[in-house]
Amino acid sequence: MTGPHAHGPWHAAALIASFAVTTYAVLHILDDPSLPRMALWFLAAAIAHDLVLFPAYAAADRAITSLDTRIPLVNHIRLPLLASGLLLLMFLPGIIRQGADTFHTATGLTQTPFLTRWLLLTALLLTTSAATYAARVLLARRVVKHDQASPRQGPARP
Repeated sequence: MTGPHAHGPWHAAALIASFAVTTYAVLHILDDPSLPRMALWFLAAAIAHDLVLFPAYAAADRAITSLDTRIPLVNHIRLPLLASGLLLLMFLPGIIRQGADTFHTATGLTQTPFLTRWLLLTALLLTTSAATYAARVLLARRVVKHDQASPRQGPARP
């Protein structure tokens, strides 16, 4: 039998908390003249995610999980790409040079290095993950060779 909320009380509490935070944020930006533009960006992002990105990464995830590898590969691809995607979302205005004049006025710097740094971080994350995967594969092969080379011993006798 399920309770009043199908996913448990913590799920309901998390939903209520997220709605409270959203309401707080919306109340603070109601007087902002750029509210329609922000709402349009939010709507476009939600539609782009649900219609384009989610099917794309769900298909890629299904293809990767269908590969027959001894050491699971999927998280070695998911984690660096997730980190790279989050960094892209955080620094997208700098990467596409949105608000370059405001950024220059506030910091005295240009937005030129944003794209290069994001690409370098992505390459570093992918390389680290690939090296970790290679190390796991080598360790697994070493364990198999060690198990095949050493004779099996029975349980210790008193």
